[in-house]
Amino acid sequence: MTLHAYWCSVCPSCSIKAQCTTGNERRIKRWEHEAVLDAMQARLDREPEKMGIRRQTVEHPFGTLKFWMGSTHFLTKTLEHVRTEMSLHVLAYNLKRMMKILGIRPLMQVVQA
Repeated sequence: MTLHAYWCSVCPSCSIKAQCTTGNERRIKRWEHEAVLDAMQARLDREPEKMGIRRQTVEHPFGTLKFWMGSTHFLTKTLEHVRTEMSLHVLAYNLKRMMKILGIRPLMQVVQA
């Protein structure tokens, strides 16, 4: 993770130092992709109802997957293997939902077609 650090050496003589920092100088660290997070936060501030929709559609499946996984870390190492493990969890989740929605016999007919 690349962090950029900013600070100024003229803080002790600045007229608004008391409004800015209590230290000798103000230091700011920002992640190289912080602008993406800022843009997303601005979007959420403009449309707070979007977070409610996200909670309804996305958060529940991830919570269910974490519960199935035992709220633990992945069993594999390296990004390639973790992606595979996560894909298998998502596949199992989707198959289980399809069985619940369609039933097993209709799902098998669709798979065989």
